[in-house]
Amino acid sequence: MRIGGNEYNRMELAGAFGDLGTFIPFVAAYITLNKIDPLGILVSFGVCKIFVGLYFRTPVPVQPMKAIGGMAIAHPEAITHGMIWGSGIFTAIFWLIMGFTGAVSWLHKVTSKPIVRGIMLGLGLSFVMEGIGMMKGQLLMAIAALAMTFFLLSREKIPAMLILLAFGIGGAIISNPALLSEIIQISARWRIPEISLGKISWQDLIAGTLILGLPQAPLTLGNAIIGTAEENNELFPDRPVKVKTITVHHGFINIISTAIGGIPLCHGAGGMAGHVRFGARTGGALVILGCLVLILGLFFSDSVATIFKIFPPSILGVILFFTGLELASIARDIGNQRSDVYIMLVTAGLAMWNMGVAYLTGLILYYAVEKRVLRF
Repeated sequence: MRIGGNEYNRMELAGAFGDLGTFIPFVAAYITLNKIDPLGILVSFGVCKIFVGLYFRTPVPVQPMKAIGGMAIAHPEAITHGMIWGSGIFTAIFWLIMGFTGAVSWLHKVTSKPIVRGIMLGLGLSFVMEGIGMMKGQLLMAIAALAMTFFLLSREKIPAMLILLAFGIGGAIISNPALLSEIIQISARWRIPEISLGKISWQDLIAGTLILGLPQAPLTLGNAIIGTAEENNELFPDRPVKVKTITVHHGFINIISTAIGGIPLCHGAGGMAGHVRFGARTGGALVILGCLVLILGLFFSDSVATIFKIFPPSILGVILFFTGLELASIARDIGNQRSDVYIMLVTAGLAMWNMGVAYLTGLILYYAVEKRVLRF
């Protein structure tokens, strides 16, 4: 079925879950470690995913911001809810300014292809390694899931993700029979989010900006803005997006999320790669997933921790593994010019450690070669 430029079919449904490898671990950690009410998180995700799918009409993802999330999850005793929301306010204002002033468009112009491909390659390889790490705890299930997924993905009309998820759910119940009774006991309870802006102090805003928001900015620029726009325009040239549009959109989705107690959100080249790898070709995948997450938030937010248990870490690792392969494979069009390959590889290697350093180093190397200061 096609509505408003989006498809709604089994492949879009399968592709909708292509981002679970990052979505579930981050959201689950925010809920269990940082003790954030899942209601605001899920509702903001649901609303923003639906809007993104309808607006862009391509599988532009909505994800947790990873640098902010990583810091908050690693130090739950020191990072308060107010600081997390404060970083969301800073993020919203910062990217609105960068978008409306045209500053991000200028950065896009000076960012060459080897740098962009290096960021994608580095992030893709990071996802592959993270996925392998998540598989280690359930190695036999992971090996079986990997083999099955490789086979299914070679058959384009088969919704590989749906079969993979069914396999994972079955494995979770077999390994933990008590989980089935927990799921059966889940009941619906209607809740709506509260406005959280009044709970943010000036101290929260300053600390959230300095400790969480600023370190996230280079990752957002390289991956979530430039990377997402470049990937979208390569995969879907009939539905191009502008870097400025993606940037401004980051501002608006973070205003929405922070206002109702959610977490800082972004787009991301990796998330798009995951959606596309498992079958998504339109924004219908985001609309489908957004509706499911919104229902989960409004009616089942009290039980979300139990619901997430049906997705074993090994299966999420497999999803992340294939997402990484898809993202890294985009680097194959870099060409044969030695300097471009070198710059891409240096950027990729550094991106696996620090996105800001990778981006800056890539720029320096590229323009040093252009000015004939360096030769490879």
